[in-house]
Amino acid sequence: MSRMWLSKRLLPLLLITAGVWQLAGASWILAKAELSQYLISSAWERQLHAGEIHKPWPWADTWPVARLKLDQQKPLVVLQGTSGEALAFGPGLHEASTLPVTQQHGDDTPVRTTVIAAHRDTHFRGLEKLQVGMGVQLQGRDGRWRHYRVRGTRVVDSSRETLPVSDRPGLLLVTCYPFGALEAGGPLRYLVYAEPVPEAQVIKL
Repeated sequence: MSRMWLSKRLLPLLLITAGVWQLAGASWILAKAELSQYLISSAWERQLHAGEIHKPWPWADTWPVARLKLDQQKPLVVLQGTSGEALAFGPGLHEASTLPVTQQHGDDTPVRTTVIAAHRDTHFRGLEKLQVGMGVQLQGRDGRWRHYRVRGTRVVDSSRETLPVSDRPGLLLVTCYPFGALEAGGPLRYLVYAEPVPEAQVIKL
């Protein structure tokens, strides 16, 4: 049996096998991504009903803390923290910030800007579409949707500036910049600031 005959027979078989392997790997990644989003959404719904923290899977180092809706885009479940695992599966609540709370008479709970970060090429790829005046909604652990209006956007250099987290209510959305960059890890950040909309101004259709 000649080497030429073997090469003609084996080479196509090896190429087909490699192609099938690549397709199987891509399919598994997509299936895993879909499953993780289902588990995260399910954990958030259980948390809303039970009032207790529910991790999406037992070994997760994060858990759902809120749900975010950017104008007319599909709602996103926000996870606790901005670790690599959290941001791999959804937007993350920055450790230096807090979720909005309803202030009661005599309540001394601190009020701070809510900072949520996500990757520019996945969950926050639509962030650049937000314009001044557009609406943003955030659902907290109490199930209540709080309404915000985009006040402004800007690009900052994270190596020179810190996030403008203040002691007043507001929503700050953060992602890497520029959006079309092929390489990750640059210092530029794209910020969207939204201010709370008073309940009296919220129009429900």
